[in-house]
Amino acid sequence: MENSLTRKSSNRLLSLDFMRGLVMVLLTLETTELYPHIRECITDKESVGFKIISQFFHNQWVGLHFWDLIQPAFMFMAGVSMAYSLTSQTSNGVSWSQQLIKTLKRCGLLLFFGLFKRIHDPNWLSLEALDVTDILTQLAFTTLIAFLLFNLKSKFQIFACFGILVLTELLYRYNPVNAYNQAFVDGKNFGDYIDLILFGQHTHGYVFINWLPTAVHTIAGTIVGKIFIKNRNQLIYLLIVGITSLIIGYGISAANITPLIKPIATSSFILASLGFCMLALALCYWWIDVKLNRKGLLLFEVVGMNSIFVYLFCDTVGKHWLNEYVEIITMPIFKLTGLADNIIMVLISLSIFAVEWGVFYFLYRKKIFFKL
Repeated sequence: MENSLTRKSSNRLLSLDFMRGLVMVLLTLETTELYPHIRECITDKESVGFKIISQFFHNQWVGLHFWDLIQPAFMFMAGVSMAYSLTSQTSNGVSWSQQLIKTLKRCGLLLFFGLFKRIHDPNWLSLEALDVTDILTQLAFTTLIAFLLFNLKSKFQIFACFGILVLTELLYRYNPVNAYNQAFVDGKNFGDYIDLILFGQHTHGYVFINWLPTAVHTIAGTIVGKIFIKNRNQLIYLLIVGITSLIIGYGISAANITPLIKPIATSSFILASLGFCMLALALCYWWIDVKLNRKGLLLFEVVGMNSIFVYLFCDTVGKHWLNEYVEIITMPIFKLTGLADNIIMVLISLSIFAVEWGVFYFLYRKKIFFKL
């Protein structure tokens, strides 16, 4: 069968489709609990294999693992896609006010589904039980900010990003409340204080106000999208900005100015993760759109083109029903092989992924795509 990626119009950013699909495949595999099962198979905690699989788990506080780049990539790609969407709407005569209404509706749906996906308590309507740190919840706010800045020239958007990071630094460093004035200490920072004020939550780790600094990822995505649309030295721009962001991000962390902390999205983390996102897109763009290597991409396209549905399905229906059901069916079959239990759990996770991908492929073939 001909891969439909090869049939798409030449003005579509195929590398973005692949990158989005790759992120969604990794997220889907996480919901099957593949990574913990693989880690349990490795007995030598000092081995290369164990160190590699450890990168598929979030770093606890200071530092950065590969898995910490998933959310930044998600928000960055949303910005790139937004640039294409808004440019298309403008060329089709959609007014700014109409675009604003559409964006507000999208943000409302993102906020709703972000909260809905994180329901874990029968008293979920109470503020204390709300989990407002999901990717979709955060994306609702970053999308609106990026939209409001979209029509500015790129240099002013960059200034806005700089201003957001400076504002974040000031808020964390100079919060006057004694119990929450330790800028980079878990449970005692400005983000934790906002959670207490808004929701009455004594939180540790991820905080609601993260949408402010992470808006930089989405704004940067819109800038990159504009550059691709105008066809202006995309690869060079991505490489230069990506490397520069990495140097600055890791530099201010190494200089003990601002540590790399994902749970509160410090400026050093934002810059370093943005650098990785830029370089990842540059690599995908060079390999797929420049070198025209497009074989074997259907696996990722099927998942990437229904990304919001995949994300919600795997974290709700998958985690709370399908995963266990597939395990019940496949466990006795795999037991017949005589394999060790930890190996069997890996195979069960892969079986769950296969079933879920089959569902997504069915929707793909029927051209059923869920858009917000």
